[in-house]
Amino acid sequence: MQANPAFMQMAIDLATKNVTTSAGGPFGAVIVRAGKVIATGVNSVTANNDPTAHAEVMAIREACRLLSTFQLTGCEIYTSCEPCPMCLAAIYWSRCEAIYFGNTAADAAKAGFDDSFLYHEVKKPHAERTIPTSRLLPQQAIVSFNTWCELTERIDY
Repeated sequence: MQANPAFMQMAIDLATKNVTTSAGGPFGAVIVRAGKVIATGVNSVTANNDPTAHAEVMAIREACRLLSTFQLTGCEIYTSCEPCPMCLAAIYWSRCEAIYFGNTAADAAKAGFDDSFLYHEVKKPHAERTIPTSRLLPQQAIVSFNTWCELTERIDY
């Protein structure tokens, strides 16, 4: 796969238009397969009252819906900004094969979107995280995984 600047410009244009037309966040994403745009997304956090409605997540949801699959094998994503940890994880889970971004995380931080604390939080032991995190009912919880492992008709992902 080779980067196509036209798709990056599309992601950037989506981000800018989102700010000027809907007061949404300055983020846009485009998912491409075989040189064709499959889906786009813009930051809709405040519009949807959904903290997970980042541009990349919205584009992934739409691409998966349109392709009737939960894996975007053969796809690449163009995003106006370096993905945050949540979006990066979603991209990896979706199996996109390439990520192209415009602005950096440092650029986002300068604009008021600083996600660096998340990288630090993930590395901390549970008991030291800002949001209290603790394990509860591990013996009961493992039943779900054991049941999954025994299921012969499961769809692995």
